[in-house]
Amino acid sequence: MISAQTRVRVSRWLHRQWRKTGWFALLLSPVSLIARALLSCRAPAGTGRGAYRAPVPVVVVGNLYVGGTGKTPVVMTIVQALTAHGLRPGVISRGYGVRIDAQARVGQGTLDADIFGDEPALIARQTGCAVAVHPRRRLAARALLMARPEIDVIVSDDGLQHQDLARDVEVIVQDDRGIGNGMVLPAGPLREPPSRLGTVDVVVTQVNPGEILATPRPAPAGVRPLQVAMQLRPLGVRHLQTGEVLSPADFAARFGAEPLAAAAGIGVPERFFRSLREAGLAPATELALEDHAAIDRTTFAALTERLILVTAKDAVKCQGLDDERIWAVDAQAVLSVIDFAQWLAQRVEHSRRKQR
Repeated sequence: MISAQTRVRVSRWLHRQWRKTGWFALLLSPVSLIARALLSCRAPAGTGRGAYRAPVPVVVVGNLYVGGTGKTPVVMTIVQALTAHGLRPGVISRGYGVRIDAQARVGQGTLDADIFGDEPALIARQTGCAVAVHPRRRLAARALLMARPEIDVIVSDDGLQHQDLARDVEVIVQDDRGIGNGMVLPAGPLREPPSRLGTVDVVVTQVNPGEILATPRPAPAGVRPLQVAMQLRPLGVRHLQTGEVLSPADFAARFGAEPLAAAAGIGVPERFFRSLREAGLAPATELALEDHAAIDRTTFAALTERLILVTAKDAVKCQGLDDERIWAVDAQAVLSVIDFAQWLAQRVEHSRRKQR
């Protein structure tokens, strides 16, 4: 059986290969050309005759680059923006890493990550909205609306490539890797050709901590997509056992002399570690875990530091560990387009009027 650390190393190696057109990409390019040809024969996602059209507007947040690019923070930002404009959003998700039977699972508030998945549990905790999980998005959407009929807009966490779910707004989230070498899997990192970037409504690009959050030049009216830059910044550091919350500055002032460890089971762990360093919280040990990695009492057993910082996504899997060393770093997504929330709410309201 391949160890978790080996899988992490293999993943890092693959992503290095996918950022260039080297021997690996050239070797697999014939397979990618076939895959690209097959993709071009498909109808655009959500437009086929069998696609499910929900009775409320649907906003899909997805990515082209395989793996984590920052979708979940964008989903939470969108949910909070729609709520602030008087709408009642709900979220559907695959529930990655969780075995789900024929029936979708619906929950709200504090959810068990082992039952709903780490990202849905995080979204429910941070936003307070109802969440439904199932690999088939149409089943998740139907279950969500049946359980919470007051919901008037659905936000899909991932699902950009799902053929069976019609949508009103499409958002692609990418990071500094962009489109890599521009090739689709397996020679490159893309689920669809780069041309897909021009067909969506919004492209959100996550910039690294410490970089300037540049405001993109606004697109002319009627031209897609809207370009938005996003940066994740530490908002607070929360002790899992007691619930005490400190600002990053207060945490550094109290524990600055203590050796810290940091662990992250996200798409790009280094981005989390870099954000800590930018906030003045320099970890002595950095533990990179697999994205969506299971966390138990053995995960942090080898760490000798008295304090362990984890991402909010990993924190939902640490609640039962009874480890007083663990603090969760809650992050805030800062967007370069100030009126993005208003723009999105107007698009959703327009879709609602069309459906009446």
